[in-house]
Order: sequence, then C-alpha cells, then structure tokens
Amino acid sequence: MIIVTGAMGFVGRHLVAQLLRSGNPVRVLVPPTIVARYQRRHYPWPWAEAGEAEIFPGSIFHAESLFQAMQGVHTVYHLASAQWWGSRHDLEQIDLIGTRQIIAGARAARVGRIITLSHLGAEPSSAYPLLRVKGQVEELIRSSGVAYTIFRCGVVFGPDDYFVNNLAMLVRANPIFFFQPGHGEHLLNPLYIHNLVAALEASLESLGLVDVTVDIGGGEYVSFNEMTRTVMRVTHAKRVIFPLPPYFLRWLTGVANVVFPRWPATKQWFDLMAGHRTARLGNLYEYTGVRPVRFEDTLVTYMPQRRYSLELLRFMFRRRPGIRF
Repeated sequence: MIIVTGAMGFVGRHLVAQLLRSGNPVRVLVPPTIVARYQRRHYPWPWAEAGEAEIFPGSIFHAESLFQAMQGVHTVYHLASAQWWGSRHDLEQIDLIGTRQIIAGARAARVGRIITLSHLGAEPSSAYPLLRVKGQVEELIRSSGVAYTIFRCGVVFGPDDYFVNNLAMLVRANPIFFFQPGHGEHLLNPLYIHNLVAALEASLESLGLVDVTVDIGGGEYVSFNEMTRTVMRVTHAKRVIFPLPPYFLRWLTGVANVVFPRWPATKQWFDLMAGHRTARLGNLYEYTGVRPVRFEDTLVTYMPQRRYSLELLRFMFRRRPGIRF
C-alpha cells in the first residue's frame, strides 16, 4: 500500500492518477472536513469519485489518525506543502511540523520509505523563506532513521500549475506593462508535470534512489525573461516588460495579497527566481529513465485556448486555503 499526503495539490492529483493507472494500491490522506464536505456531492477528483483510491479521513497534525492511516503502508509520498499560497507561518506549520508528524507516524508504523519533493537551491541556511524551510525539511527527513528519496526539482508546469499559469494571469493584470523582477536573467529548469510523476513512480523500484537527494529538471534552461516572453507569445498577450527591483516587487506583492483574497504571486513565488535554479540536463533520464519534454512545445497544447483574464478575476476573489492538512 502507498499513501499520499497533499493529494489534492497539483503534483498529488497527477501522482495518484499515475500510480492507479499502473495498478498500485493507493491510500489518500484527506482532512475530515474535506471528506464531510463531499459526502453528499461528487468528489472533484476522478480517482476519488470512481473509488479507485482509498480515501482515509485524517490529518498530518493528528498523530492517532496518521498512525492508523500508515498501517500496512510501505511507501509515503509526502507532498503536503503551503509553498504556493501560504505565509511564512503556514510554511513552518505545514512543511516543518507536518513533516515531523509524518516521520513520527512512519517510524511508529514501520514504513519502508518516505519520498518527497524539495526545490533546487533548498538549504537550511538560505536567506529565502521557502528555500530555507525546504532545506530544513530535507534535514529532518535525512536524519529520520527512515529510508528516503528527496527530489529537488525545478519549477513544475502543466495545465493546472501554480507558477506558469499564474505568470500568464499576471501578464493579463496590466494591459500595457508586465513588471518583471530585475532583468529576469536567472535560469530556471521547468519540468513538465507528467515527467515529474513518471519519475516519482519510477523511484518506487529503484534501489539506486534509496537514501539519496537528487536534483532533477526539464530538458532545457530558460531564464525568467525568456519564460515570460514565451508565455506572452503562446497566449497572444503582448506587453512591455518593465524591470523593477525584486525587493520592490515583493513589497507590491505583499500589498496585493492584503487587498485581494488571493493574488497570482506570493512572496515565496519570488524565492524561486532569486538565483539560478537548475539541475544537470541529463539527471532526469539518468536517475529515472524519463525523457523530459520541451517547455514551449508543451505550452502550445493547452495555453492558447485559455482565457487568463477571466481566470485572473476568479482567482483574485477566491478564498485562500487554510491549514487543514
């Protein structure tokens, strides 16, 4: 049995579907409040509605339910995180404290391995909150006494991602200008979601990926400026790119997050652009046998049909998620 935390998130939804397609028994840890909400309605996830995955009401903050959820489990995919919407406090609560709880539950239930995601550039001493918290999470898992695999990956993109799609929404926020942090020269290594979940699945059977931390990314390096221009070209939204100091854009983003219930960017969003976030180009295939797809070739399959102006309006006034894992 495999258990997945954070299964309602971007990566988690795709991973559960991939594991089920391959015939793996999957248990999904879902907060009781969410289970109660959908008792009389259809689940929004096809694998849940079809009854293919076992839905276990529980929380990473509730030790007893977590221990029960891990009975008979050999692998934990720990994906619960507040990285795309949470404050620094949320990151510390969900990513740090949540990971401590997962480790305690895994040790008590004698789980074989924990597989988790981190970010390229994560370090416990990083000056950037997201990368610092992810680095601390890595240290917790490495010293847990449980076998582990940590994937440090580049920016993950796909039809429902929270980085490239949010970038497309930000482009639509101003009809003339796009405010870019600095000159956008830092390199990113975007990784397509289907490539990532294929790599996560492949790690199940790979002994070479036990007790290691590996850097993976897509098949090319793209600067943030190039990424922005690609998104503009694919979505037919021409804007004048206007560079602003990163610290000033962080401040503006903080103001926007106060004014609106949600904003496509958060302060942590900028942490991923504060330096080069790249892995060696051959790592993904070398470690997992997965061949990455190209960034723009994938965007053109779904972005031109999207109405990002309307999505921006819906996103801005949608309620921010709370700590409910």
